[in-house]
Amino acid sequence: MAKLTKAQREWRPGMPKKRRSTKVMFASTVLLLEAFVVLFGTLTVFGLRRDEFAPVLIFSVGIALCLVYVFTCAVLSKPWGVALGWILQIVLILTGILEPAMFLVGGLFAVAWWYGIRTGIRIDREAAQRERDQAAWDAAHPEDQSN
Repeated sequence: MAKLTKAQREWRPGMPKKRRSTKVMFASTVLLLEAFVVLFGTLTVFGLRRDEFAPVLIFSVGIALCLVYVFTCAVLSKPWGVALGWILQIVLILTGILEPAMFLVGGLFAVAWWYGIRTGIRIDREAAQRERDQAAWDAAHPEDQSN
């Protein structure tokens, strides 16, 4: 039998499902797409500049950066996670030093990051308000609830 997660072990019938953050989902999507861009950017730099930089250096930095983007998805719910994401946006823009097209790509991803964070916060705020309104209505109308 598969090992149960903490959430699965603590679940009891009738427990409400914890709502996932839209901000975290949007931000994770952008970061994962950026990880692919970094991977393909690494291959591009290897193809164009392998005479200037050691291939081991190119691949080690590129793969390490990819992993940082992926692992940042795991800490987005922490207070410093979004700040780390902003730092990674700057890093992606600065990769334009090695491949000038990355200035544009990094800038576009920074805009996508900003929009995802901003919109995710708004959607999370609206969902929380809806949940509070529903709880207040349920408390005021107990006879209307059907189980």
